[in-house]
Amino acid sequence: MDTRHLLDPQIASLIDLVPTIELSAGNLPAVREARRRFQEEQPVPPPPDGLVVEERRVPGRPGDPDVRVLVTRPAGAGEALPALLWIHGGGYVLGSADWDQVAVVPLAAEIGCVVVSVDYRLAPETPHPGPVNDCHAALSWLHGNAAELGVDPARIAVAGVSAGGGLAATLAQKVRDEGRIPLVLQALFVPMLDDRTVTESDPHPYTGEFRWTRASNAFGWSSLLGHEPGRDGVAPYAVAARCEDLGGLPPAFVSVGALDLFLEEDVEYARRLTRAGVPVELHVHPGVPHGIFEGAEVSARMHREMLAAVRRAFAV
Repeated sequence: MDTRHLLDPQIASLIDLVPTIELSAGNLPAVREARRRFQEEQPVPPPPDGLVVEERRVPGRPGDPDVRVLVTRPAGAGEALPALLWIHGGGYVLGSADWDQVAVVPLAAEIGCVVVSVDYRLAPETPHPGPVNDCHAALSWLHGNAAELGVDPARIAVAGVSAGGGLAATLAQKVRDEGRIPLVLQALFVPMLDDRTVTESDPHPYTGEFRWTRASNAFGWSSLLGHEPGRDGVAPYAVAARCEDLGGLPPAFVSVGALDLFLEEDVEYARRLTRAGVPVELHVHPGVPHGIFEGAEVSARMHREMLAAVRRAFAV
């Protein structure tokens, strides 16, 4: 596969700055350690004036440990604010709430909302249902403590990037089935939605060369599921695209690159949502592989589009 000629020109100039690594059980510890060292050397800057970031521990589901969250909010707000539950990416095996603060802080500042970022447990050490249970615990805490947090419980949305987008989608399904927490939006940014992409007999010929490959995808899904992806009988709320009934879900924003391995699964999920009567805003960006590319205008545009969708959902 050679798709370099299809890359957005700005992304083409950036693509080799972060080499594509195919994740495996053998190299996962080293990749995690490299990311930890990078974060130590490049710490997240303090929030700008007018924003406050607070670390909290919220009760986990019965039998689970407490869940660490980072709460980013405008300081001194005099009225109840909308709130966004943010779920980081990393293929279910990497990432942290701290790593995503670079994305979370602008959301809180530009929208004027409370953002609760979930530091969910990672696979393979914690397979399904641990990660989605942690996200559910954080959402339940956010909704149940809305008054204390200065949040309007009628204006809560979930959002996530990559694996976090997959968790946001399954979380939306879970709370729909429970009928307890109304959501105004599910914002799915380059979401990881379908384990069956790994086993396709006719894979897309132009996706998955850069950043997140088929091999990494197979490792991420097998780590989460505890078995090889693509099998029948996957547990409920493990894989968003395996849900048969998408009716009654909150409106969705879906954004994906045309060279992203997740292109077809994301477009298909958006199609199924529309067939179920769910309002969907779908963006497909030419020349874009998986991930976010700082310095590329198309990545900035993708961020602005998501920001606008969240604003509309919050009516701000």
